[in-house]
Amino acid sequence: MPEPQTEIRAESTNEIHPGQEHFVAPPDEVEVLATDRVDEAAAPTSVWREAWQQLRRNPIFLVAALLILFILLVAIWPSLFSGQDPRYCSGDFSMRPPSSGHPFGFDKQGCDIYTRTVYGARASVETGLGATLLFVLIGGTLGAFAGYYGGLLDSVVSRIAEIFYALPLTLAAIVLMQLLHTRTVWTVMITLASFSWPQAARIARGAVIQARNSEYVTAAKALGVSRFRTLIRHVLPNSTGPLIVVSTISLGVFIVTEATLSYLGVGLSRQIVSWGSDIAADQKEIRTSGILFYPATALALTVLSFIMLGDAVRDALDPKARKR
Repeated sequence: MPEPQTEIRAESTNEIHPGQEHFVAPPDEVEVLATDRVDEAAAPTSVWREAWQQLRRNPIFLVAALLILFILLVAIWPSLFSGQDPRYCSGDFSMRPPSSGHPFGFDKQGCDIYTRTVYGARASVETGLGATLLFVLIGGTLGAFAGYYGGLLDSVVSRIAEIFYALPLTLAAIVLMQLLHTRTVWTVMITLASFSWPQAARIARGAVIQARNSEYVTAAKALGVSRFRTLIRHVLPNSTGPLIVVSTISLGVFIVTEATLSYLGVGLSRQIVSWGSDIAADQKEIRTSGILFYPATALALTVLSFIMLGDAVRDALDPKARKR
């Protein structure tokens, strides 16, 4: 018969073999390096402060901010750049070339192109800013409440938003503006915000859903803070980053859409000086003169500035972009 195998068991021992000793140096003999020191007096850096520090070093943001400040200055105080009446037109000056006091010349109706380009900034910027404000208020509010409370409210808001998503912004605005007899800056901005708010609602909803599961929300609930107060004081301040980015980019989109509606004759009234109206009025002269170049260039620079600003803000507020 085969011999039974003997089991070899390792005996546990606390014996320390040579070379395995552990030494702990006294605290006075340990040199503390600069990388090991913690500045307890320094205040913690917030996300907004880090974003601002990055934006100040971003040349794209600086260029876009300077252009936007200049455009806002022109829109608010156009009389600083031109002292003439933009609605004054005379057939005696029709298609005259540039001259002293009239650097861009005159259009076919005898209107000063430079003056109309300067004063046209006000209507376009007002429409873009107003539509963006309504866009954020309507879409951001509905999306925030739907994402935080969920349930039936979330389902209703999501289904309504899906219906509006099926309507293209420009096409829906054209149809609605044709039904209106009065076409002012207010009617255009309300029309644009009415068909674009689902985008803000979707982004606000996603940001709030992500923030409501954070630890500071759980701590607020444990302290007995009401749900509405938690939403206002804790969730919304930490969820506005994506909404700020999309609103900045959407502002340029709204300005382009207003110019498109005015170009098609269903936007602002002809009595209101705007870049879109001037582009539509001068489109027949595109092959014979360059008068169309001036309002079109002003419109393009304005839209480009807001898009560049939105891209810079997005990169600053995106944690993944900061790590790259």
